[in-house]
Amino acid sequence: MKKTDLYLALGKLEQAFERLKEALPKVEDDLDRDGVIQRFEFTVELLWKTLKLILSYHGVECFTPRQCVKEAFKAGFIPDDEIVLDMLTDRNRSSHIYDEATAAEIFEKIAEIYLPAIEKVVRELREKI
Repeated sequence: MKKTDLYLALGKLEQAFERLKEALPKVEDDLDRDGVIQRFEFTVELLWKTLKLILSYHGVECFTPRQCVKEAFKAGFIPDDEIVLDMLTDRNRSSHIYDEATAAEIFEKIAEIYLPAIEKVVRELREKI
């Protein structure tokens, strides 16, 4: 693996984050909200896979999303593992949303907590690779 692979992966993550960020203020109905949740799922997927690539480049193996997040925190690549682990949990929950309350709860977390956290993680990764 080359360092350029890390920059490419981070670039894709940044694009996904920007698409998520641009969708939030445009939410007018449930369909829009569901679109934001789907963009969140995609962004979180790219986030943990980018962490996996960065760790692998530095000789650290991880095999599951949770393990990769914990290892990235230990290695100092991300500032907070708890919020990212919560994102993984909500990404999994959002794949199985059958009720309005859960969708609304996850959407609120995306807007209030996860969006700023992802922005911070992306910024930290950009500085450290």
